[in-house]
Amino acid sequence: MKRPALKNFRRIVVKVGSSLLIDSNAGEVRSAWLAALAADIAKLHGEGRDVLVVSSGSIALGRSRLKLPRGPLKLEESQGAAAVGQIALARIWSEVLGAHGIGAGQILVTLQDTEERRRYLNARSTIAKLLEWRAVPVINENDTVATNEIRYGDNDRLAARVATMASADLLILLSDIDGLYDAPPGANPNAKLIPIVESVTSEIEGMAGEAESELSRGGMFTKIEAAKIATTSGTHMLIASGKIEHPLQAIADGGRCTWFLTPANPVTARKRWIAGSLEPKGTLTIDAGAVAALRAGKSLLPAGVIRIDGQFARGDAVVVRGPDTHEIGRGLVAYDAEDAEKIKGRSSPDVMAILGISGRAEMIHRDDLVVGPSGAIPAK
Repeated sequence: MKRPALKNFRRIVVKVGSSLLIDSNAGEVRSAWLAALAADIAKLHGEGRDVLVVSSGSIALGRSRLKLPRGPLKLEESQGAAAVGQIALARIWSEVLGAHGIGAGQILVTLQDTEERRRYLNARSTIAKLLEWRAVPVINENDTVATNEIRYGDNDRLAARVATMASADLLILLSDIDGLYDAPPGANPNAKLIPIVESVTSEIEGMAGEAESELSRGGMFTKIEAAKIATTSGTHMLIASGKIEHPLQAIADGGRCTWFLTPANPVTARKRWIAGSLEPKGTLTIDAGAVAALRAGKSLLPAGVIRIDGQFARGDAVVVRGPDTHEIGRGLVAYDAEDAEKIKGRSSPDVMAILGISGRAEMIHRDDLVVGPSGAIPAK
């Protein structure tokens, strides 16, 4: 297949690992390298693209600031180091992006934030608002509170989950190595780079190796796992070297890397998931005007809802029916059943007065809604 071009992607997640960001000997950020990466990000941002960064480095920076000895850290020591390092990491990203007139917004997530639908929607909404404001979200795992049982353990898979959550169409993993090889290149001088992976097969999985550096939590194995998550969700992914300056520009110029392709796109993959993979917890019956609005691609507003059935929580899947009870579509609802009952039929400005909070303007946002082409979606 033809290699994609970076210029054709609209929303890009860039993952930066600790081993690239931090000089392991000095325990400090590689300032010149990061400034070059920030210039690459600024170029993409200036072209109107949405850019998100998934950045490791908080524990490594924290242990440097605290002058902790080398070697493994206990869980509570890692959490303490992360608490110190995260402040430094956020400031560093803010400064390097701010030098290009770009605001940075810090988001710390744990495994549950991308697995539980309520928290998933909250994180997704925050990311969407930052991108709307043309800020660059800088995302990291919340190592200060995550335990071994509730953490990702590597930022490759975290980056893939973030890309899915943000409906990104490309995930870039900047790595110690410039792509996937058919054998470990360090041990086999005849190993060949695989430029394009059309599907993650068992053969591709078998090519994964171990982590290349002390600071890396994952190796090629975690990158293959990330590729499976991303491509299933309609996001292309690539692995490229981050050891060079201006790594994103190198990709744009056709530099060496491995592309993992997907036949889908983030919107269709997400809507397929909503339509067919989630068990509905309730039903919203809407009026004829709302039916017409939904079929025109609009969101479902509280004013168009005439009846609430079922017990559901924010983020649950619900069925949407027209006044004749025919199924119009399915979506992820933005309110609990109790609150939805209170605001049904009311205009959006009334929501704050009724609930005492400035809730979402939509009962179901159009990005979280699947409408059947003929007004009906087959039942599961």
